[in-house]
Amino acid sequence: MTQELFRQDAYLRETPATVLALGEQGVVLDRTVFYPLGGGQAGDTGMLVLPDGRLLQIADTRKAKDEQGLPTGGVAHVPQPGQEALLAELRPGDAVVARIDWDRRHRLMRFHTTTHLLCHLVPQLVNGCSITPDYARLDFNMTDPLEKEALTAGIARLVAAGHAVEIGAITDEDLDANPALVKSMSVQPPRGTGRVRTIRIGGASAIDYQPCGGTHVANTSEIGAVVVTKIEKKSATTRRVVLGFA
Repeated sequence: MTQELFRQDAYLRETPATVLALGEQGVVLDRTVFYPLGGGQAGDTGMLVLPDGRLLQIADTRKAKDEQGLPTGGVAHVPQPGQEALLAELRPGDAVVARIDWDRRHRLMRFHTTTHLLCHLVPQLVNGCSITPDYARLDFNMTDPLEKEALTAGIARLVAAGHAVEIGAITDEDLDANPALVKSMSVQPPRGTGRVRTIRIGGASAIDYQPCGGTHVANTSEIGAVVVTKIEKKSATTRRVVLGFA
């Protein structure tokens, strides 16, 4: 099991950690600040700093899986190619410092929070999502047209309002009793501990409230200038909204 420090504090940039395992999937640590690919959000990149100061560059982060392809609870840090000699020196029990590419992560956090604002502006179920450092997109299950300028203005208004973004949790039973909290048709919230992580934007006014395991900024004002760059009709019942930094 890897302790996922980013779940409670997305602003942690590094942490001391111990190597638990190494293999084809990557380096599994006992704790990490690296977010693994999931929920539409890209996995983090960065580096593992060895005790002698040498750097193992990490190109991606994924959830570790067993031989049957099922998640193990570990987080695998995928090294960039060409570092085989350095990898060969690592052993379980070695101490490292896990350090994310913060600028890239912060872009992901800004985009991810913006997609939640978009769910407020377009109150329809989501049937596709992708959040990268360069763009984000949501696919809405709907037939009505959407206006790019109106959505961009709506995002700007919510960003300027400076709404707080709060991490919370509900029980599995609470979620089962309130299935409408899940706005995605394609991605289910992380379960397995008996409690489901939630993100609330806007405090009691609840601009948006839904289960989510991703990383977010603490206040919408931190998002900055994000615009709708494109709206596409992907099918008869799907409208894709693409976001970019202005």
